[in-house]
Amino acid sequence: MIALPLEDVAEIVGGRVDGEAEGVVVTGPVVIDGREAGPGSLFVAFVGEHVDGHEHAGQAAGRGAVAVLGTRATELPTVVVDDPQAALQRLAAHVVAQVRDQGLTVLALTGSQGKTSTKDLLAAVLAEAGPTVATFGSFNNELGMPLTALRVEPGTRFLVLEMGARGRGHLTALTDVVAPDISIVLNVGTAHLGEFGSREAIAEAKGELVAALRPDGVAVLNADDERVVAMAELAPGRVQTFGTAPEAEVRLEGLTLDRLGRPSFTLVAGGEGAEVTLQLVGAHQAMNAAAATAAALAAGMTMEQVTAALAGVTSLSKWRMELSELDSGVVLLNDSYNANPESMRAAIDALASIGADPAVRRTVAVLGEMLELGADSGSSHRELGAYAAEHVDQLLVVGAGARGIHDGGVDAGGSCAFVDDNAAAVTWLREQLGEGDAVLVKASRGARLDEVAAALQ
Repeated sequence: MIALPLEDVAEIVGGRVDGEAEGVVVTGPVVIDGREAGPGSLFVAFVGEHVDGHEHAGQAAGRGAVAVLGTRATELPTVVVDDPQAALQRLAAHVVAQVRDQGLTVLALTGSQGKTSTKDLLAAVLAEAGPTVATFGSFNNELGMPLTALRVEPGTRFLVLEMGARGRGHLTALTDVVAPDISIVLNVGTAHLGEFGSREAIAEAKGELVAALRPDGVAVLNADDERVVAMAELAPGRVQTFGTAPEAEVRLEGLTLDRLGRPSFTLVAGGEGAEVTLQLVGAHQAMNAAAATAAALAAGMTMEQVTAALAGVTSLSKWRMELSELDSGVVLLNDSYNANPESMRAAIDALASIGADPAVRRTVAVLGEMLELGADSGSSHRELGAYAAEHVDQLLVVGAGARGIHDGGVDAGGSCAFVDDNAAAVTWLREQLGEGDAVLVKASRGARLDEVAAALQ
């Protein structure tokens, strides 16, 4: 964060200082968890149903925080406001505006799936061209986005913001805080369908990111998704497309996978082709790489710079297509952070590609519930079960909410097992797995299947 005297912070957010502010300078980071504070931090205190952040000001002070932003006085000098969230957003808008004057480019991306992986790829690519700040994990909501924005410093060249939406107007609210120079829309799928009601409503919400572009901004759109391509009419300026479609300006061709499901492909842009081999697992990562390439080109990088950077990316955010070989000889693919029908199929495809290796004895998909699918939840789970039964050797379904996956797998003639909870899943796996097996673990975050993956490791 740029250094700001506490009195300036109070003026920016429209608050008043309680306590001695003379000589107090916030240098960052700005945090909402006292345990994450560091030297020079501003601790933002929220009052929740079970926790009052103001009571943890001392904890933040012990870790180096110099001030608090909250609704009442604390033991630290405190900027008192009526609404800490609104104040946090005003502070983020101010800081970004200051750094923007020094050459900062803001890139924002959204989509029903692939946001975090694409954000990670894009951030890694841009970091080769200059100091880059990007969203941690999928910290992409009305609190996470401004906290990310506040990490910029005077020398930051790129700010990459993942933006999530759970309804109309959510992206507009986020972009009102920080308007993007480059907006990337990956796809319109079925994630959060239960909250939106239809794909058309999802498309309308995602389109807000394009409409929010600055006047000279660039919209980076998926040429393979008709709902995304239609967003071009919302763009105030230039549009750059990516995908496998012949008309895509950054075109993906010749996709192949190696024995561990890692993609190689050609990216064609401006009439020139570049060969790329990723160290990441899954065919879907090739499309994520194409999106990242289109955005990086729009930000001024060359194709040679981009493809060299892509080849060097070895990992993504936690619990996303993490591949490891266990001491037992089992290959584990941990993609347990989140799930929807499209990402589930992509992960199953990745497992199946690994299973094509003669050294793999058996593929096992450990799947849990997909949340927030609304009225389509039952059919989506059953369809996924049938898909899994066709592509993997063994299906283990975890939890009552995922029972439809099991039923769909059984109806499709697959080898299927069902257990009630994560503990039972770990027991089953320890009894059944053997050397040469390849295992996928995936579900929505609420199912906490990361516990199963951790137990296996």
